[in-house]
Amino acid sequence: MELPLSCIERRVRKIKKNIFSSNFDLYNFVCPSTYDTAWLAMIPHSKYPSQPMFNNYLDWLLNNQKPQGYWGESDTIECLPPTIVSMVALIKWNTGKSMVDKGRSFIHANADKLLNEVKDDCPRWLAIVLPAMIELADEIMGLDVLFTKSSRDTMSYIANRRKSFLNKEEVVGDFDWYPPLMSYLEALPPSYVNEKDICKNLSADGSLFQSPSATAKAFMAYGTQECLDCLQSLAQRCPKAVPQAYPMDEDLIKLCIVNQLQKLGLGEYFMGEIEILLTKVYRNYSKEQNSRVQPLNMNALQLQKDSLAFELLRTHGFKVSPLRFCWFLNHDEIRAKVEKDYEHFSSAMLHVFRASNLMFSGEYELKEARTFSRKLLEQIVSTGKGCLLRQIEHELSFPWFARLNHLEHRMWIEEREVNALWKGKMSYNRVSYLYNDELLQLATLNFELKQLLYKNELKELKSWAENYEISNMGFGREKTSYCYFAIAAALTSLPYDSYVRMFLAKSAIIITVADDFFDSIGSLNELQILTDAVQRWDTRGLSSHSKVIFDALDNLVSEASRNYLQQEGTSDDISRSLKDLWYEVFLSWLIEAKWSRNGHKPSLDCYLKTGMTSACPHVLVLPSSCFLKPSLPTKTLKLTAYENITKLLMIICRLLNDVVSYQKEKEEGKLNSVLINMMENPEFNIEDSINFVREIVEKKKKELLELVLIDGLCDLPKPSKQLHLACLKVFEMFYNSKNRFDSNTDLVEDINKAIYLPLGRTTKCFSPQTFPKKKHTISIIHNNFPFKHNSKIGFTRMRFMTPKVGLGFI
Repeated sequence: MELPLSCIERRVRKIKKNIFSSNFDLYNFVCPSTYDTAWLAMIPHSKYPSQPMFNNYLDWLLNNQKPQGYWGESDTIECLPPTIVSMVALIKWNTGKSMVDKGRSFIHANADKLLNEVKDDCPRWLAIVLPAMIELADEIMGLDVLFTKSSRDTMSYIANRRKSFLNKEEVVGDFDWYPPLMSYLEALPPSYVNEKDICKNLSADGSLFQSPSATAKAFMAYGTQECLDCLQSLAQRCPKAVPQAYPMDEDLIKLCIVNQLQKLGLGEYFMGEIEILLTKVYRNYSKEQNSRVQPLNMNALQLQKDSLAFELLRTHGFKVSPLRFCWFLNHDEIRAKVEKDYEHFSSAMLHVFRASNLMFSGEYELKEARTFSRKLLEQIVSTGKGCLLRQIEHELSFPWFARLNHLEHRMWIEEREVNALWKGKMSYNRVSYLYNDELLQLATLNFELKQLLYKNELKELKSWAENYEISNMGFGREKTSYCYFAIAAALTSLPYDSYVRMFLAKSAIIITVADDFFDSIGSLNELQILTDAVQRWDTRGLSSHSKVIFDALDNLVSEASRNYLQQEGTSDDISRSLKDLWYEVFLSWLIEAKWSRNGHKPSLDCYLKTGMTSACPHVLVLPSSCFLKPSLPTKTLKLTAYENITKLLMIICRLLNDVVSYQKEKEEGKLNSVLINMMENPEFNIEDSINFVREIVEKKKKELLELVLIDGLCDLPKPSKQLHLACLKVFEMFYNSKNRFDSNTDLVEDINKAIYLPLGRTTKCFSPQTFPKKKHTISIIHNNFPFKHNSKIGFTRMRFMTPKVGLGFI
């Protein structure tokens, strides 16, 4: 039996060997195009015209028909053109008769269902290509493609759409539509194009708009030597099957590899490889930084590449300017083309919008790009159509700052279009089946192992809360699961171990209970006694709730001090600094309690000075940072030495809470920044005050994000900066649009998805019968892997190891 962590290690090594080896051909990462391969398979040999020039492509067709009878990537409408042209190629070379019959049977049996997908709105590419392929099969090759009577109305509609496109668009010189009509040369009537038109539009590499099928047709029609040279170069580079475009942009493929790893939650296993790929991309990116963009050369692919490069490079600390992908905003002609053909630019606009999430202060062009792309993406959503519809809806509905990594990884693993890379001439270029399966299997195994760790840690955390009676106080909010979920889900892609997660969760639980005690049932005398006890750090005079809170806090600090001494192997004791941090927090709660009960109305500045401390993010991120690698310098724990990044986090978290809780606090006779702002500005109504506070939050978030992502602006170690960002995202998730933290139901579904519910993907699994009777335990500790679980996990206690739930792939 192979244990889950060993299985992960083995799969990581395999992927590194396959994808990141020095001899890996980047083209192999992209799925081949059956349609284009079939067109090259039809080219006759120049000396032996009764034989194919590229016999290897014919062999590929013979070996890659799906069991159902179609050719292509999926049994959707997209499979009809490649299936028909593959049948034509086989008939042309008098081979594969049984496969042709099987293909005809598939079309006859499935035509109604497939054509129903486009009966009301046929895509441009399909309207141009499908009727032409039917004509090619029926008239030229004598291959009768059978459609049912009920399909004929839809076919007639598609044929009329084709006529309208051919009448409306000029074949030569009109690039208002992307891809240009001439890139579909193989599907155009012969009278539409002549040899002069072909030569005029050939690229320097000899291709016709980088389309292998169009280039193959140009060579068969006119024998153009440049086209032949291109096709032979393609055959040498791709001996088994050809991609949808040639040549492909290799930097774009590198970016797509990194993006897939990140989205699936696998970046932590390939940090060194990702750094190497992005460094190579950045070199070329920097060389092109000042190159002048020519509007006529613009296309959706270039815009997608530029925005994806910006997103990934900025995320990994490279200094990049948004002007590198916002150039399209300065060209009215280009903007008009994007707005006119927004469906073709859907993938590019999605990447533009994602890139705009990483906006720093003063980057107004990014703000304009965000507004522009959002408008077009909303138009796409309104149509209810599109390959990327679910991704677009998610992007528009959930702010990036409010998303937790673990749930994002789950969404991506379960996303039907997870392997869609960029829009091609006809369909999306996708990750090859081999590598897509390998990545998804590793991502699934990785996600399920994390669920296992999280379930065990949450169980341990609940036991701790019960032992210290902090979960049974009889008042306020019991948020053990909420606290742990948010921390685990936010930190999943970073190399934090179990202790850091547990320390953060325990801190958050204590904060919640103590804050409720100060807000609700504690008398001023009790609150003063508790605050004094925290300052002295002893239990004299404490009883009941106060003693429970202090005992849990004392356990937290004592354990942290012991672990720090053991980890660092030095005489440095952080206990005094931790006690001072907590005293500062308790003092701020006491001050706010006195304000509320005495009717005191502080100024906004005075309120924020206290409120940013009472929000408590610093007491979460700073002590936890001491247990990261590299660890936080102990001097940073001093109360007077907070870095600007920490101060920004404190003020943002306070204001986020205030915006969604002002009504409740008003009813309870308390004040917050929204209410105080109205008092200091009588001309403000409540909406004015809320918008004012939100503007401050947005400005501060941009400042904090820059400190996190750009090296040299902040003295904190990188892991600590990332922890600041993760903490911000947790607060944003709780308080972005409403107070989800105080709700008893809002987060139940998310918690279940993060920790308990198995992935909605069918995978091979371990069944209980595969385990030996002897109990096995493992310690999740490995130098090269991020799981460092200090407690033993008994695999006989894995609740989710049923035949329907997978942990491994054998």
